[in-house]
Amino acid sequence: MSTEWMADGKCREYPAATFFPQDGVGVIKAQRICAECPVATACLEYALDNHVDHGVWGGKSERERRRLQRARRRGTLTVRAN
Repeated sequence: MSTEWMADGKCREYPAATFFPQDGVGVIKAQRICAECPVATACLEYALDNHVDHGVWGGKSERERRRLQRARRRGTLTVRAN
C-alpha cells in the first residue's frame, strides 16, 4: 500500500505523542482529531494491513483495531473508503 496519503494526515499538525496516549482521555482526544481527517480511512487500512498494534490510527484505538482484525480473519469485515 502506498503511503502518499500520510502527507495529508491531520495528525501532522500535532506532536506524535498525541496519537500514542497513555490513557483513555488521550485516546478520545486523538480520535476527535482523526474524525476530521481526510485520510482516516486510508490510515486505518494501513494500520490493519500492517498489523500496527500501538497508538490511534484512523480514529481507532489498539483495542478497536484488534476487534477489527478478528472480524477480518472471520471474513465479516472490510474497511472501505468513504
